[in-house]
Amino acid sequence: MSELRFTALKKLLERKTLNIEFSNESPTSYFGQNVFNREKMQKYLSKDIYNRLMNTILTGANLDRKVADQIAAGMKSWAIENGATHYTHWFHPLTDSTAEKHDAFLEVSLDGSIFENFDGSVLVQQEPDASSLPSGGLRNTFEARGYTAWDPSSPAFITNKTLCIPTIFISYNGEALDYKTPLLRSLEALDKHATKICQYFNKDVKKVFTTVGYELEYFLIDDALYNARPDLILTGRTLIGHGSAKDQQMQDHYFGAIPQRVEVFMQDFEIEAYKLGIPVKTRHNEVAPNQFECSLIFEEANLAADHSLMLMEIIRKTARKHNFRALFHEKPFKDINGSAKHTNWSMLTDTGVNLLKPGKNPMTNIQFLAFLVNTIKAVYDNADLLRASIVSPSNELRLGGNEAPPTIISVFLGEKLSKILDELEDRLPTDILSPEEKTEIKLDIGKIPEILLDNTDRNRTSPFAFTGNRFEFRAVGSSANPSSSLIVINTAIAEQLHKFYKDVEKLRKEGIKKDEAILQTIRKIIKESKKIRFEGNGYSQDWIKEAEKRGLKNILDPLTAIHIYNSEKSISLFEKHNVLSKNELNARVEVLTEKYKKNLQIESRVLGDIVINHIVPAVVKYQNILLENVKSFKSILDEKEFNEIASDRIQLIKDISKSVSLIKKLVEKMRMDRKEANNKNTCEERLRMYIDNVLPYFEKVRYYVDRLERVVDNELWPLPKYRELLYNH
Repeated sequence: MSELRFTALKKLLERKTLNIEFSNESPTSYFGQNVFNREKMQKYLSKDIYNRLMNTILTGANLDRKVADQIAAGMKSWAIENGATHYTHWFHPLTDSTAEKHDAFLEVSLDGSIFENFDGSVLVQQEPDASSLPSGGLRNTFEARGYTAWDPSSPAFITNKTLCIPTIFISYNGEALDYKTPLLRSLEALDKHATKICQYFNKDVKKVFTTVGYELEYFLIDDALYNARPDLILTGRTLIGHGSAKDQQMQDHYFGAIPQRVEVFMQDFEIEAYKLGIPVKTRHNEVAPNQFECSLIFEEANLAADHSLMLMEIIRKTARKHNFRALFHEKPFKDINGSAKHTNWSMLTDTGVNLLKPGKNPMTNIQFLAFLVNTIKAVYDNADLLRASIVSPSNELRLGGNEAPPTIISVFLGEKLSKILDELEDRLPTDILSPEEKTEIKLDIGKIPEILLDNTDRNRTSPFAFTGNRFEFRAVGSSANPSSSLIVINTAIAEQLHKFYKDVEKLRKEGIKKDEAILQTIRKIIKESKKIRFEGNGYSQDWIKEAEKRGLKNILDPLTAIHIYNSEKSISLFEKHNVLSKNELNARVEVLTEKYKKNLQIESRVLGDIVINHIVPAVVKYQNILLENVKSFKSILDEKEFNEIASDRIQLIKDISKSVSLIKKLVEKMRMDRKEANNKNTCEERLRMYIDNVLPYFEKVRYYVDRLERVVDNELWPLPKYRELLYNH
């Protein structure tokens, strides 16, 4: 056994649950203690400044310099009192991770005296170096200037003695270099058009918020085993490894008792999350061994996106403290369940109404149906964009298998809602609403019934499923910045609501009453979007055929999916709602393409290195042992006895020799094809060659390596095996 693997397994046997004494305090006593929330603002800001800041947060009004200075002074006082020594603008570049540059509050005056400083100009805007972060051609590498600008709608927080200020990140020319900027723009667009529709039903509605609750899946691997796997360290997944005899087939891990060591880790990270105001609600074992899940309570979408990224970092740091490594890769282990960041999406009015929650009477249900069918139509019209929003090398490995939804975008409603929409589609009388009855709409099918929450089963194979009072976008990967999908969902629905409003108003101008115009438009949308609705098994081959008949796209090629972002249709949509410009979309295509190519390049190099430097030497060593064994038999046995006893070992030696030879040839061919791909002129050409020519070698090499793992002496195999990685609590 290799020294690295032996040491890792030895450490695993010696592992003990950390003896951590947790406080008996209720989470409500320390929830948000490290957040500059409204309670802290009221304490450290004057009433006038607090009201102005609240007005900015709620309406988007500008803050003048004087107000910003006073907010900065209050924020600094609070931060320093809580042990902060530095501050940073915390932002989301196009890397799927967060970024920060720390500066000390400390300043030195001309006379050499020391003081602490943090004013409004520093709070509102800073200038980090933008040259080394992905820009997709929006910036040249020698042009370093970029700006971070404060996002007041997401509160500042303290972590590791640093005051973190959530910000957007834009180029010198004002173009978005991040996820937060277009997310905020998409939220404004949705608010604008959703509010118009709401006012058909309630004139008091002045604002619509997008709300999101995330479910985050992840794996925990013992730190020692992780460090003995170069592929896990460098790529986040296992590039080789034969399946464990037992993995998830017994279905005994899902919702099982949480192992003590893991539960202590969970308690620890939840405390840190609560201190940062992150509303972690649920914890449980997931389907695969060593896979777990936590979920967050619904929040305003921008804050929820921030919290999802903050939580991932908390989990990573806390895991290391407990001698674990947290894996957020969508498919770290072949042939078992992958990990997602299920995005539960809804809309909430400033009057407290969830627009995707069924109502108690016909009129509120008409409002519910209006937003329901418009969401369905938005998905139907922009299914390709939703597919583009989830593309990544890691998520491509997950989609379509082991509980992940397929690449075909469809919408699941459930039997009861589908029946209601079918009945509305088939029959709609002209005299729906009588002047005397403003709350009871009479239809041929009878009054629209009370629609109850959870009126149907759930469909785990549906990418976009209605689950009672929200839609769940199950296709988002666990490692992704969720803003990518939110931007598309918000913008697509904003556009559809805009069309809905125009269609209703057109009918009203023709003399049709408002409520009847709404219902007629709903009926039209039901018919137009019916093809996207699917209630069955998304994994079945029949659905692939049926989807093709319906004209639904099954985009399997990631490069095709990426380029949907800069199609004429996408550019028109995003520019119309001021979410992303043509240049910004082209830049994102470039960034995604380059990132995808680099990921495959790294994985290819790592695979070659592991196979040649770890696997082949161990296999050859075992082969030599077999050869010596055969020679020993030869020296003591006659020819007949030798042939009877040693033939199987001779065949094994030949098989091993053949496999080693094939592996070496495949790795060398992969290296040459990688070299050829790297010499292509454009990023798109390079990725095309990586997908078509380099990627196929991954499974070919793995096939022979995994076969060897089954026959080589376990003591000699150099890397921790699946059974060790998956069962290491």
